[in-house]
Amino acid sequence: MSATAETTRTLVEAETKGLKARSRDGDSLGHISTLMVDKRSGQSTYVVLSLGGFLGMNKSYYPVPFSLLAHDTANDDYVVTIDRRVLEGGPSRTNNAPEFNQAYADRVSSYYGTEPTRIA
Repeated sequence: MSATAETTRTLVEAETKGLKARSRDGDSLGHISTLMVDKRSGQSTYVVLSLGGFLGMNKSYYPVPFSLLAHDTANDDYVVTIDRRVLEGGPSRTNNAPEFNQAYADRVSSYYGTEPTRIA
């Protein structure tokens, strides 16, 4: 991505390590692989959940609006507040994280019924 394109984007991707995610029923889902942060507000707007896979292969990546997560301080993990079946029926990619452009952000927001974030 060119320097000009990067400075005009309002979202920046930040890879994470060790942020565990679980379902609202307490089942382990995987982890948060990426936070999408609005550069203007400093707030996380989307996360990309990494689920499944073995030895780094066949992982599925699910982008989810950050508003659908709750932090559980007792267990120091994040709870996905929607039903797992809804999550697994949502936009996803296998083996690599999605290219998060405006069309994809709109698709994710539309699926989950949240307000879309303007990327550029």
